[in-house]
Amino acid sequence: MIKYGKKASGMKIECVGVVIKPGGSELKPVYKRIKKVFEKEGIKVTLDKASAQIISERDGMSFDEMCQKCDLLVSLGGDGTLLSVARRSYPYHKPVLGINVGRLGFLTDIHPDDMPEFVKRLKKEEYRIDTRMMIEVSILGKKEKIVAFNDVVFTRPAVSKMIHIETFTNDTLLNSYYGDGLIIATPTGSTAYNLSAGGPVVYPFLEAFIFTPICPHSLTQRPLVLPADFEIKVTTKSKSALIVVDGQDMYEFTPQDIVIVKKAPVGAKLIHRVERNYFNVLREKLGWGI
Repeated sequence: MIKYGKKASGMKIECVGVVIKPGGSELKPVYKRIKKVFEKEGIKVTLDKASAQIISERDGMSFDEMCQKCDLLVSLGGDGTLLSVARRSYPYHKPVLGINVGRLGFLTDIHPDDMPEFVKRLKKEEYRIDTRMMIEVSILGKKEKIVAFNDVVFTRPAVSKMIHIETFTNDTLLNSYYGDGLIIATPTGSTAYNLSAGGPVVYPFLEAFIFTPICPHSLTQRPLVLPADFEIKVTTKSKSALIVVDGQDMYEFTPQDIVIVKKAPVGAKLIHRVERNYFNVLREKLGWGI
């Protein structure tokens, strides 16, 4: 039996918080339409402050306050916007509905024109919540913990240089990578940078780490899939290196640092149609069989 997310049950939706993609001022008419659709079904709609400024709306609350008060979050943009919303709202574990006004739409599969029908189905609890594994990253000795939805990339600080990365599990050397860097992806992130770098497509409801070297300086280096219950330690022998999280946030680390990579305690919750089929999405987005 193919495993998909769970059909929703018992979640009462009275308020939704909307986040609009950065620079998306042209989405104001779309937001107005969507707001009317929700309000017609008795669901209150609020914006975070940044989104309110983007579309010149007066009312808006802080992102954290919105997460506390709303039952679910709505991402209005593309996959990148949804990634950002899922990561920023991680401490609140709120479901996220992605409305696709972007280009790719691997994660954001609801079109604005579909919203009148879909919101009715939300009210009837005719939707699915998919839980996707996330990655937790920390640097030993530092309190900050970073979560990634798609991937964590260890890379060089300058285009003209290569980077030397070593990975360990259970205090045993796993592999040494010398080249442009290393991607550690979630199964959801397998169709992102990992795929472009030659890594495998992995079913998104599995829990695993996908290691894919970026332009390695050795023909023997190949992608590797490991169980999600492994704790990975990453070090570098280069003078400096970068950690890039979901292509959105960047952190420096040095040969003195030990980076810990492990499965996050809680996964991201994405709202989809009940009938959404992952393999249909793959065929459509990757052009399989054409």
